[in-house]
Amino acid sequence: MGRGVGAGARVVGAVVAFGALVTGCASSGRTASAKTLNSDVQVTTMAASEAYTPKAPTGGTDDYHCTLIDPKLAADSMIVASQFIPGSIEVHHAILFVIPPKYAAEAQSLDDGGKGWTCFGETVLPDASLSGTPWLSGWAPGQELIETPAGTGAFLAKGSLVVAQIHYNLLEGDKPVLPKFELQTVPAAGSTLERLNLDLMPAPPDIPCPSDVQGPLCDRSAELTALAARTGQDQAGFVSWLEKQCGRDTQTPPEGDTTTCTWPIDGSGYIERVVAHMHLLGVGMKIVLNPGTPQAKTLLDIDNYDFNNQRFYQLTPPVPFSDGSDIQVTCSYNPKLGQELPLLRSLPPHFVTWGDGSSDEMCLGIIESVAHLPAA
Repeated sequence: MGRGVGAGARVVGAVVAFGALVTGCASSGRTASAKTLNSDVQVTTMAASEAYTPKAPTGGTDDYHCTLIDPKLAADSMIVASQFIPGSIEVHHAILFVIPPKYAAEAQSLDDGGKGWTCFGETVLPDASLSGTPWLSGWAPGQELIETPAGTGAFLAKGSLVVAQIHYNLLEGDKPVLPKFELQTVPAAGSTLERLNLDLMPAPPDIPCPSDVQGPLCDRSAELTALAARTGQDQAGFVSWLEKQCGRDTQTPPEGDTTTCTWPIDGSGYIERVVAHMHLLGVGMKIVLNPGTPQAKTLLDIDNYDFNNQRFYQLTPPVPFSDGSDIQVTCSYNPKLGQELPLLRSLPPHFVTWGDGSSDEMCLGIIESVAHLPAA
């Protein structure tokens, strides 16, 4: 597919339960252990060797922490399922990124002998794009026991390193956390699985404070300055980049409780499933293929979004797309939740833009597709 953020990245956001593990040792103090379930399927568990205590930057309530893991795969593999065990309610989301050999030295340097590093933002390495270090697996609250679509898998080359990016929400607590990932793989050699492709289709939220709420951070410029202080200047830069990509004025974009953006598609194939991701103010998302044309097809339309129950929506049958198509993502929000939800009402009221923090917002349609329909 791909003209969204990180177009062409290979991903599986699936989860399954696994049995006992055989211990093994990975670099940087991370544990990677594996058990073969049968002659074809192997489970690899990746976790830190000790708990991590999250800590937010000054003025913030969120921590993005990355650690480097060596899964020690002896052969090219296809991931057919994965599981993330968060270990605590502080965990807002978790993503595994593949680190190709050319970025290994940078990742090892940042890892600082196993201590890991702070990694706010859409990428985990300063010198790499999202497509250069693609998603391998992801988790958000509510995702359990989800396998990849039948006949599909995500490719992982032997010798690849992996970075685990975990977002901790300190509004929920700050106790030590020991999360872990588990991957279920089959050998790539001789596999007939279709490669599952991932495209990220975002739209920029610009949500003003409710009309009866006032405060210095209700000014958009002031909030962007605060966002940069909390999560890094790159985050404010990403907001401007996203506004521009969606055809908006970067200084005075349209404000309101909805946002939309349309992304072009390259190539052809079949959309297998979609995922909606927003934060705590989100209430609805609609994803439409070829909007405004006779060929328009609604892929997703939900008005009861629940951050704590995010899920995959399987399209049956998979929906075909062709080169030159578009995908439109539209999100809706309830700004009053900022004063109503226990996690948010203790914070100063603020204009809400795209941001990494749990009190910021996102509008992200995640599209999983294959180039060809899997064999029946």
